[in-house]
Amino acid sequence: MAAPTLEELLARCERSAVHLEMRDGYMRDDPLFVAWQAGHRDDPADRASWWRPWLTLMQETTARGVEVRRARVISEPVSDYVQFEYDITFANVASGEHVRWLPRRMATGIALPGNDFWLLDDTVLLVNHFGGDGQFTTEEVVTDPGTVKLCAEAFESVWSRSVAHEEYRPA
Repeated sequence: MAAPTLEELLARCERSAVHLEMRDGYMRDDPLFVAWQAGHRDDPADRASWWRPWLTLMQETTARGVEVRRARVISEPVSDYVQFEYDITFANVASGEHVRWLPRRMATGIALPGNDFWLLDDTVLLVNHFGGDGQFTTEEVVTDPGTVKLCAEAFESVWSRSVAHEEYRPA
């Protein structure tokens, strides 16, 4: 039996979905990133031009009362990819996500897991694995209570030290 997808897990989610991102670069062949590198910038006033299926999923999830929080641990000065993420995060916020940024230098005292993850309703982890080049490789569903607890505590520690998207300015 195949593991459930993130979309399926979010559809079952009832209270909270948190996402911890800790890389300074992801799939560099992403068409949105490539367009951004070529100079394209989304116009926040032209919602139809930047609204994507992911944002619809987030809007539907948050409309059901699920709190969605995303925290990004980043190096400064920021990489081009993180600057790209920053530039498009207004769309995540518009869809109902709460997004925060934590400069890596402020994360030294936090026990961080080795991988990015989604934690749903404090019980199910979807762990994301990436290659050294930032390309997605695999994901796995983890329900081990000890691992879930470690990841939940790591996320909350990052969240408590991080800066809201509306207040953060990339260095």
